[in-house]
Amino acid sequence: MKKVFYILVVLVFLGCVVSCKSDNKQSDSLSLENGSVQKTVLKSTSGKYRNIEGDFNYLPTSTTHQIIEHSYYTLSYNEKAEQAEWLAYDLKKEYVKNNDFKRPYFIVDPKVKTGSADWRNYRKSGYDKGHLCPAGDMEFEKNAYNDTFFTSNISPQDHEFNAGIWNRLEQKVRYWASRYDGVYVVTGGVLNNTRNSIGTEKVVVPEYFYKIVLNNSNGKYKIIAFLIPNKKSEKPLYTYVVSVDSLEKMTGIDFFPKLDDQLEDSLEKRTDYKSWIFN
Repeated sequence: MKKVFYILVVLVFLGCVVSCKSDNKQSDSLSLENGSVQKTVLKSTSGKYRNIEGDFNYLPTSTTHQIIEHSYYTLSYNEKAEQAEWLAYDLKKEYVKNNDFKRPYFIVDPKVKTGSADWRNYRKSGYDKGHLCPAGDMEFEKNAYNDTFFTSNISPQDHEFNAGIWNRLEQKVRYWASRYDGVYVVTGGVLNNTRNSIGTEKVVVPEYFYKIVLNNSNGKYKIIAFLIPNKKSEKPLYTYVVSVDSLEKMTGIDFFPKLDDQLEDSLEKRTDYKSWIFN
């Protein structure tokens, strides 16, 4: 009788072990599944220009290998120049809003491992703290707005340029975002072949700034690119339209490496302002 009892005890023990292992497997599976769901949700916030798995996007190549991702924009930081070599973001139609957010102070970007330039470099330099991703493009949410005040998002800009033709271009991009149901923007200063710098950290002052706007809202790709000197200008915007190819030669950056090669070659040669406006 005792022998039968011991056998029953052993069987019950083995059953518990198997059950626990099964529960652990289910728990591990649930944990992985939740991690996968969370990962998908995070990647889906980056907008329509990245698919949900994140294996295709329109981000340029980074010559510095220091890519920084914030909630609504991504940049490649150039430590030597103490600013972004490019900054890219998805400007959706619903992002174009006017909110009376309190303007925060500029702060160092905590995600830049080498440390982004301190705002004090700009003090008494004669140059504005020029936004690459404009605060006006991120007024749909307070946190998105505040993120534009990281010093990784600014570059030294001539005041007349910043308040003038650059501001006109920023407003035009917001108009296009509303008209075309969203656009994708890549922007930055040309950091090559410039000798001027400001502050103790020697923040490079670009002689030119570029902005590239891509649209595929109707399933047909269009691109327009601008290259504008960092100084006052009263000229019409269309006089500064250039090809993406020419910008790539100036900067050493491949702006759309994951586009189909044939499509990329076709788009990056274009300099037709009218085809952007009317097609």
